[in-house]
Amino acid sequence: MKIYVAGTLRGEVNRKELEEVNKVCEEFGETYLPHRDMGLFEEGMDPNPIFEENKNRVDWCDVLVAVVDWKGISSGTAWELGYGYAKKKPVIALVEDKKTIRNDYRICVMCNNKKVVFVENLEELKEKLANLKSE
Repeated sequence: MKIYVAGTLRGEVNRKELEEVNKVCEEFGETYLPHRDMGLFEEGMDPNPIFEENKNRVDWCDVLVAVVDWKGISSGTAWELGYGYAKKKPVIALVEDKKTIRNDYRICVMCNNKKVVFVENLEELKEKLANLKSE
């Protein structure tokens, strides 16, 4: 199984969390982790190579696993989820609390649709990935 791991790259803490999620995903197949595999965008860089590779990797993957934030989703993650939806990719979204995803505009309605499966922890993520792999 090929897995694209998405989430905000704003801070070191965010990137470390994505790396932990990636470790779980690697148990189920090959992963693409944007900041590990393409690096971080910096002022003055040409954004096109990063965009093209990330887009191509959404095309490549069998499933997107996204870490979504408490108060919204980064614009890059939202784009990846939308593009993945257009490409009919299953999405597993890791959230802190499934019961509150509709509170306070926490998750944008465009990223909170019937195609997204929400999980609260890495054990649930493993279960969902195992189910996908066995299909």
